[in-house]
Amino acid sequence: MLEIKSKLKIARSAYKLEVKDQLKLPFELRQKSRQRLNLASGEEVAVNLPRGDMMRGGDLLVGSDGRIIEVIAEPEALLQVECANPKAFALAAWHLGSRHVAIQIGENWLRAPADHLLEPMLKRLGFKTQAITEAFDPEPGAHGGHDHGEGQIHEYGDHGHDHHGHDHHDHDDHDGHGHGHDHGHGHGHDH
Repeated sequence: MLEIKSKLKIARSAYKLEVKDQLKLPFELRQKSRQRLNLASGEEVAVNLPRGDMMRGGDLLVGSDGRIIEVIAEPEALLQVECANPKAFALAAWHLGSRHVAIQIGENWLRAPADHLLEPMLKRLGFKTQAITEAFDPEPGAHGGHDHGEGQIHEYGDHGHDHHGHDHHDHDDHDGHGHGHDHGHGHGHDH
């Protein structure tokens, strides 16, 4: 079975590269660094990228036989929020971010995965929303693919540590107390 362990780290235009196959994936699968998938040709592959290394549309992967495989961001159902001004943009981003929703940021819009609860909430807040089908390329970071220092980044929603009976919400200030990785109740996070 073909194994994929790395991405090309050079600019696509740096060398003449011949793409031999494609990996067409929605965001849910592109954020997983270890899985078995099928190439567009139907061939089964084992993706074994470094932990936290999310695939983005346009990435070039290297197969164990030297083949270059292009990642294609598959179109999927999204909710587009249109923002009339910078204040509305910031407010919409804040509401989505506070719910740990992955978002893609455009010039005057935000996109999130289609969700039957988000759309009515955003409409109640006065935002214009539209259901669309497009490739989804969200911002890395706030939804869980965040940096723990020393270059360690983990996948969306995968924190690599046990929460010891507590919810692990975002790392911002909540109710007047900071919420970093030192939770003050007897467990550390080795990074």
